[in-house]
Amino acid sequence: MNWDGLDLAILGPACLAGLLVLATHVPLGQQVLSRGIIFIDLALAQVAAMGVIGAQYFGVDEQGYGVQIAAALAALAGAALLTFTERHWPDYQEPLIGTLFVLAATGGLLLLANNPHGGEHLKDLLVGQILWVSYDQLIPGALLSAVLLGLMWRHHGRLSGLWFYGVFALAITASVQLVGVYLVFASLIVPALATVGMHGRRRLLVAYSIGALGYALGLALSAVLDLPSGAMIVWTLAGCALIGRLVIASVSPGSISHRTLAFSAGGGRATICRRGQCLLRNRILCSAKSALTGASTRWAWENCGAWA
Repeated sequence: MNWDGLDLAILGPACLAGLLVLATHVPLGQQVLSRGIIFIDLALAQVAAMGVIGAQYFGVDEQGYGVQIAAALAALAGAALLTFTERHWPDYQEPLIGTLFVLAATGGLLLLANNPHGGEHLKDLLVGQILWVSYDQLIPGALLSAVLLGLMWRHHGRLSGLWFYGVFALAITASVQLVGVYLVFASLIVPALATVGMHGRRRLLVAYSIGALGYALGLALSAVLDLPSGAMIVWTLAGCALIGRLVIASVSPGSISHRTLAFSAGGGRATICRRGQCLLRNRILCSAKSALTGASTRWAWENCGAWA
């Protein structure tokens, strides 16, 4: 074991990078789960990674902003494509997202085929190099995160259509180059999954706590054991999420395992009921409201499907 590896000069910027990633990814991850499009983060992260690879392929300076612009443009193009497919083929959105992921992943491999350092570049994009992040690199990411959080707050955390995919794409672009594709996926899904059944600010607080603890523990263990930081953080995030889930279930088993908080579509009044009853009641209320107002089935699902 290398206890000298616990150096704040190295771990400090890495911890801040993790907190920046979690700042936007925790609320976005909750939206991803409620929408049921789990692999959108992997797809857009891989598209952003292909943008980075493409920029390097055409000789763009890795230390400049050209690579980041290329990654952002690629991710935004992917977001626009997914907005189009969701509007025209909503029933096939998940398989289309999977197809986009495969195309982006194999496109990156094709661009790296004749690069003698291709394997190393690919590993850096997948696993990340969070330990090598500097404070200067965090400034653009911090500014972008502040803007994206402001947009989410303005829309009360419920983005839709191009707004959702656009914000998602920009958040992914900033984080992929800091922590890698795998850790982006874990940061989005694992804390959100651990807090399923919770609601509002309490859910956000618990999810942020699980994420921050997972990053801190993973960085410390990777430094002491001399193991890859990105891979270790993925495992510690999963471990913290599992323990957190068990603690949540033991503290309030009825509120998560058998009951859920739902709001009636008519008056917005909070009621506690069993999961199956809420599901049936809310679907009936939402169907009635959408029929009266002329709203689409997609609206009813997005606004009421996650209640029960």
